[in-house]
Amino acid sequence: MNWLDEITNFLEDYTNVSQLNPNSDLFNEHGVVGDDFHNMMDKFATTYNVDMSNYIWYFHSDEEGQNIGSVFFKPPYERVKRIPITPKLLSEVAELKTWNIIYPQHKIPTFRVDILINYILILGFLLVVAFMYFS
Repeated sequence: MNWLDEITNFLEDYTNVSQLNPNSDLFNEHGVVGDDFHNMMDKFATTYNVDMSNYIWYFHSDEEGQNIGSVFFKPPYERVKRIPITPKLLSEVAELKTWNIIYPQHKIPTFRVDILINYILILGFLLVVAFMYFS
């Protein structure tokens, strides 16, 4: 089995991008980002029975939606250098059946202050709306 052809076909079907280059960066070049990216990786792992226990998402993609808190505190994906996901990389991983990327040393806070800020802003907004409605 030619893993590169198999993975390229899988990605072309999943992303609706035709004629992917083996070194195509799915995130930067083809706009597979946020939830679409994460769903693609889940489908890849399930389809090819790949152990993803060593996979660290924030090295490869971003998050979906608005993150106002990131104005004050960087989210994980802005704290590390991004590693591109390409058909070639995924074909190597599929052949090994395990995520074998060695990530550089890094330190990410265990508590997401940016997300806490988002929750506080949403709660504040809801309180203002409730106060205006019931006044």
